[in-house]
Amino acid sequence: MSYNTFGKLFRFTTWGESHGPALGCTVDGVPPRLSLTEADIQVYLDERKPGTSKYTTQRKEPDTVKILSGVFEGKTTGTPIQLMIENVDQRSKDYGDIAVSFRPGHADYTYMAKYGIRDYRGGGRSSARETASRVAAGAVARKTLGDGITIRASMVQMGAHKIDYSRFDWLEVKKNPFFCADPVTAEAWATELDAIRKSGSSIGAVIEVVAEGVPAGWGAPIYSKLDSDLAAAMMTVNAVKGVEIGAGFEAACLTGEENADEMRKGPDGKPEFLSNNAGGILGGISTGQPVVVRFAVKPTSSILTPRKSMNAEGENVDIMTKGRHDPCVGIRAVPIAEAMMALVLADHKMLHKAQCG
Repeated sequence: MSYNTFGKLFRFTTWGESHGPALGCTVDGVPPRLSLTEADIQVYLDERKPGTSKYTTQRKEPDTVKILSGVFEGKTTGTPIQLMIENVDQRSKDYGDIAVSFRPGHADYTYMAKYGIRDYRGGGRSSARETASRVAAGAVARKTLGDGITIRASMVQMGAHKIDYSRFDWLEVKKNPFFCADPVTAEAWATELDAIRKSGSSIGAVIEVVAEGVPAGWGAPIYSKLDSDLAAAMMTVNAVKGVEIGAGFEAACLTGEENADEMRKGPDGKPEFLSNNAGGILGGISTGQPVVVRFAVKPTSSILTPRKSMNAEGENVDIMTKGRHDPCVGIRAVPIAEAMMALVLADHKMLHKAQCG
C-alpha cells in the first residue's frame, strides 16, 4: 500500500507528479447540496501557486482547477468530487544531472530503496507540487465546515528570527509575501531572504495555523484524537519535521500552575478559559477554544552549493541542484497548513455527527 488517501469519513486521495501532465485529487464523503464552483477552490490555489513573488520558485503555473465530477448545477451531489490541475511549465531537463544521483535532503534514495524506480523530474511524487491537490481538497473541506469556522495561518518564524506577538494582526497576513501577521518582522525577513536567495541557499520556517469557531466535543479520547490527527496531517506536508499543539514544547518549561487552563463560568453558563496552553484540545477532544497548531519546515534541500552524496552505482559525487526552487518553502506552506486543518476538521465534524447526532 502506498497510502495516498487521508481521512476516515471525509476522505481525499491525491494523484500526479511534479512534471507529469496533471495532478489532482478525489474528495469523497462530501455531503450533498453544498454550493461549490471552481472559483470557490481557485481563490485558495492562487495563494499557494508558484511565482507569486521573488521569494518563491519562479516556475510559472496558473494552477487552474477543473471540477470533473461530483458537482451538478453548482451543487455537490454526494458522489466523489474529482479535481484536476494541469502542469504547464515543466523543465524536466533541469534534472538531467541528478537522474542517477541522490540529492541530499531529498527522497531520491528512499524512493529508489522502496520502489526500485523513481521519477527524478522535480522529485516526481515527492515534490511539494503535490500539495496543490491538498489545497484544492481543503477548499471543499471549508465548504463542508460552513461559515462558522474560520481558519487562518501565518509564518511566525524564519530561520532563527521570530515574530513579535505584540504586533500580531491577521489583517497583515495578505499584505506581505511571507503571509506574516507581524509587518515589522516581515520587512526584516525580506532583507535576509534576499541575501539567502541570491547566494543560492535556503532557510527554514515555522507556520502557525489557528481554527476559530470549532465547537466543543469534536475528536475522540484515544486512537482518533483531534490533536493526533492534526499532527499526522501536518507531518504529511513536504519538509515538515516537527508539529506542536498549543504551548507545545514550551509546556515542558511550565509549572502545573502555569500550564493549567483555568476556567470560570461564562454568561451563557459554559466555561470561559483564562488561557489556551492546550491549543483548544483536551483529552483528544476540542474545548471550544481556538485550535492552535504550529509546525517546523526544514530549509529547501535544493540549493546551488555543492553537497556530498553518492549515485546509484555507489560512487561518491558532489551534487548542486539546478532548476527553480523556493529559498524558503515555508512561505507557500501557509495556505497548505490552512487546507490540512480544514480537511481534518471536516472529517471530525462528520465523525462527531455519526456518533453523537
